[in-house]
Amino acid sequence: MIDQRAIVDSKANIDESVDIGPFSIIGPDVEIQAGTWIGPHVVITGNTSIGQDNQIYQFASVGEAPQDKKYQGEATKLVIGNRNVIREYATLHRGTIQDQGMTQVGNDNLLMAYSHIAHDCQVADHVILANASSLAGHVKLHHHAILGGFTVVHQFCHIGAYAFSAMGCVITRDVPPYTMLGGRPTKPYGINIEGLKRNQFSDEAIRMIRKAFKLIYRSKLTLEQAIDEVAELSKQYPELDLYNDFFKSSQRSILR
Repeated sequence: MIDQRAIVDSKANIDESVDIGPFSIIGPDVEIQAGTWIGPHVVITGNTSIGQDNQIYQFASVGEAPQDKKYQGEATKLVIGNRNVIREYATLHRGTIQDQGMTQVGNDNLLMAYSHIAHDCQVADHVILANASSLAGHVKLHHHAILGGFTVVHQFCHIGAYAFSAMGCVITRDVPPYTMLGGRPTKPYGINIEGLKRNQFSDEAIRMIRKAFKLIYRSKLTLEQAIDEVAELSKQYPELDLYNDFFKSSQRSILR
């Protein structure tokens, strides 16, 4: 399953079912689990662990050293889960010791061409990064979030679950769950209704999520008061618990 024109270090731990295309280069500290397909001209290096049934297309660079001037060659990691699709020219970098020493990508994600995941990012499951969208260092991207093409995210930002950004957004603050962003400067415009419907949220749940959004962004309440109101609503509607968890972990203040 390994093309004879590929270069695979003898110390790499590659499952026998892995398919590696011509001219790809696999380094010594790489682990690739069963069912993963590596196209031609892919470079996978560093201490990188790749799970099962992933697809990595040509010219992707996976596990390279972080683009951080503080990095001095320390042994850091990139960990990728299962069933991810990593398209052409995507770049994923290892972590730094200034954080947890690990960049992590979950399961069932689609990373489109030219997308970038920088050092120490934490990407959950069922995420889509459209073409040329980029995460700076230490970003957390929660499950089912979608970033439109050419979206860029400032370092240390958190993007909540089911959030959606339109093309070309510049995100410099934390984005609560379910929020839909657009424009320059980038602003919240509503909730990601289509995304919620596709993920089988009930009409009542969508109605309450919209109510929570209005409390945060359209009412005359302070942010602290709005958070308290949403927390009260979540006692009846568990879908709103994502807001409670998000606000507790938010570090850069939210985009308003």
